[in-house]
Amino acid sequence: MHLACACVFFVGVSAVAVWTAVGLYVARMFAITAFYHRYFSHRTFEASRMVQFVFALIGATAAQRGPLWWAAHHRNHHRHADTALDPHSPGLRGFLWSHMGWFLTPSAFRTDWQRVNDFACYPELRWLDRYDVAAPVVLALLLYLAGVLLDAFAPALGTTGAQMLVWGFFVSTTALFHATVTINSLAHRFGTRRYATRDDSRNNGWLALLTFGEGWHNNHHFFPGSARQGFRWWEVDVTWYGLRLLAALGLVRRLKPVPGWVLAKARP
Repeated sequence: MHLACACVFFVGVSAVAVWTAVGLYVARMFAITAFYHRYFSHRTFEASRMVQFVFALIGATAAQRGPLWWAAHHRNHHRHADTALDPHSPGLRGFLWSHMGWFLTPSAFRTDWQRVNDFACYPELRWLDRYDVAAPVVLALLLYLAGVLLDAFAPALGTTGAQMLVWGFFVSTTALFHATVTINSLAHRFGTRRYATRDDSRNNGWLALLTFGEGWHNNHHFFPGSARQGFRWWEVDVTWYGLRLLAALGLVRRLKPVPGWVLAKARP
């Protein structure tokens, strides 16, 4: 994936390819943060079976494995955060391991089904988990085909199949992966601590912007049961705004708020 990003020097660039990369970053980041994380991992709101599958499918195109694996892994992280049993604590194994090394190990590959028995009953989600490479491969093929068609029927745009593949898939997906895992590696080292949690989670506004609100990580570790991670009005949480929009459209419901007692526990 990383080596393929270097192909930008060979395929060139076009506005369509770059905006496609940006659009796919936004769409898939929301699917990861809103559904892989806040829905499948923490059940902070409710959704129909169709809605959960659509966003699970979008999230699966990010090449961060299936929703059940992601949720099981994340639930284990919360259970053992920053202890010897945490698979990606930067305080114990360093930045590179917590950022991406753990993701490449055989021990991290298995889905812990005991942690996700509430969602494991859905065969479509189990399929996404079992064939987790299918969605990224289909997205890559569709992007290449779209570029070929644009090159043939709208040559003035200067967009080719290779551009769409490299920018729309490889660059966007790699950037999305690194942004996502900064919450493992950086949000447990740099930032402020509003709550005295048992782990080393931090609030980091820059990471919150990059990850649509996930950077308010100390908030989240203190009370993971809220669909909102930016507890204060000035803590930008794009995923929360998106969920509010989906709720207004009737696509999700019962967004769990931040309880008053949680706000009262915050340090001044």
